[in-house]
Amino acid sequence: MKTLVTGGAGFIGTHLVEELVRRGDEVVVLDSLEEQVHGGVDPQLPPSVELIVGEVGNRNAADRALSGVDRVVHLAAAVGVGQSMYEIARYTERNTMQTAIFLERLVAQRPMPTRLVVASSMSIYGEGEYECPEHGRLAPPPRPEEQLVARQWELSCPQCGSDLGPVGTRESKSLIPTSIYAITKRDHEELSLVTGAAYGIPAVALRFFNVYGPGQALSNPYTGVAAIFASRLLNGRPPVIFEDGEQSRDFTHVSDIVRAIILSLESEKATGQAINLGTGRPTTVVQIAQALAAGLQTSIEPIRNGQYRAGDIRHCVADPSRARELLGFEAATTLEDGMRGLLEWLVDQEAVDRVDDATRELAARGLAR
Repeated sequence: MKTLVTGGAGFIGTHLVEELVRRGDEVVVLDSLEEQVHGGVDPQLPPSVELIVGEVGNRNAADRALSGVDRVVHLAAAVGVGQSMYEIARYTERNTMQTAIFLERLVAQRPMPTRLVVASSMSIYGEGEYECPEHGRLAPPPRPEEQLVARQWELSCPQCGSDLGPVGTRESKSLIPTSIYAITKRDHEELSLVTGAAYGIPAVALRFFNVYGPGQALSNPYTGVAAIFASRLLNGRPPVIFEDGEQSRDFTHVSDIVRAIILSLESEKATGQAINLGTGRPTTVVQIAQALAAGLQTSIEPIRNGQYRAGDIRHCVADPSRARELLGFEAATTLEDGMRGLLEWLVDQEAVDRVDDATRELAARGLAR
């Protein structure tokens, strides 16, 4: 098979490309090699891979990359909740508009690709699902500003005021994106599924939860929290934690994400579906910071600054049932094993710590308060 991976020189993309090559695919990568992500360093791709440097929204680059392709995995995106809140036009153009152009070029191919897998995101949910002792499962709206100003971080039942406990978030939950980035990832998903259905191209949208592992962009202050914390610690500085650090996420190892993408390229049952990719196990942000500090053998304690950021949510963990049913997928890497592998990789890495600059940028715009 000939497979195109957009964003294939990025964190998840390079892991996926290596696995596709190992399986015997002819692989083409279309990637803009954005400075913020790649830092001017040439990507490490297998020698057999054809790399086309360009934006997915560049028609010539897209046509060249799509020529003769059997399958497409669309990973390319501008990533970052915080940055998206003040670079609104850039994120909308890079993610929504460029994906629309790319899909136009995809369906213009003859023959058209026979499979499309697109990277969506857990961010499109907004808050995850919760349970009230009296009223059962709920999908509450974002926390009101007055609650955040009062530093009351947890969510309460809108009917009785009881504390809510997070539960696994199902794909059927209403989508309430709370950032520009999340809106554009919803666009990725919906544009791809609708286009696939209209043109008879089997399409699958994968809602990635918090992906971590070796190869993350350590010098990008808007990437995943594990990489941001690692960058601080590698420079002898404390990780900066917003709110109280007890907010929870579903940290999923990149090897599991790659395995699920491969299954999605082959599954007929998953066609037309949006599917969570997560472990179903919650981990708090402060637990990640402490695990990294312990693994790097430093006594540096994280700073809990008590601030909150526009677009942040409290808890969101996957309900992985649909992935199990449609893909036969279950995350296999425990957090302990995954963190061990990440730490082994981190020991030999250097990182430019730009977190303070990013935090000042958010504060100057009133987005961190």
